[in-house]
Amino acid sequence: MIDKPPTIFLPGLLCDEAVWPAQLNAFAGRSDCRVADYGLLDSLPAMAAAVLQSAPDEFLLVAHSMGGRVALEVFRLARERIKGLALLDTGYQARDPGAAGEREFATRMALLDLARQSGMRAMGEQWARGMVHPDRLAEVPLMTAILDMIERKSAAVFEAQITALLARPDAQPLLPLIRCPTLLACGREDSWSPPARHEEMARLIPGAQLVLLDDCGHMSTLERPEAVNAALLAWLDQL
Repeated sequence: MIDKPPTIFLPGLLCDEAVWPAQLNAFAGRSDCRVADYGLLDSLPAMAAAVLQSAPDEFLLVAHSMGGRVALEVFRLARERIKGLALLDTGYQARDPGAAGEREFATRMALLDLARQSGMRAMGEQWARGMVHPDRLAEVPLMTAILDMIERKSAAVFEAQITALLARPDAQPLLPLIRCPTLLACGREDSWSPPARHEEMARLIPGAQLVLLDDCGHMSTLERPEAVNAALLAWLDQL
């Protein structure tokens, strides 16, 4: 029996519905679910506008990584339509204008060059080393699922999404305005979007709940699906 508003799942950089299998299964029968596809859009506000074009009047957002930044832009555009927000392994700040921002630019451009020269899977094999808990790099099913997902995207999609991330808006002023039930979740070993960032988000969002996932890197929905589902279903029960 459907007893909750529809849920829009927002995947992260180079991800698709394959990043959400356990979560889509857990929500089945309780919420009508859909997974966003950003196509070749190259800005977070444009991605958010596209999500809203096909969204119902009221909905829940469950977002991972870059998808969390898209979710905050959806909030900027239509906060009254969002009835619940779950942000996993994500962030809210603009790119640093100094040396750290330049290093980020150089790192992302090097990966894009690798994708163009050697293919998306070869790029993914290098990139994924920092995306999961170190102890899980040898888990063939997990790594194959991640690399297959990356390989389904083109270098053009990668370039568009990198462009969006490098020009990401500062969403910090939005966080104190969030009033819907909000879950923040993050792998304790997430080196891309570390726990300290989520702890700061939890301080800024009134009433937000923070869950830190043990033995987990950035790809929490695939690394620790049971723990992610437990947190999401507890959040869903509040709505």
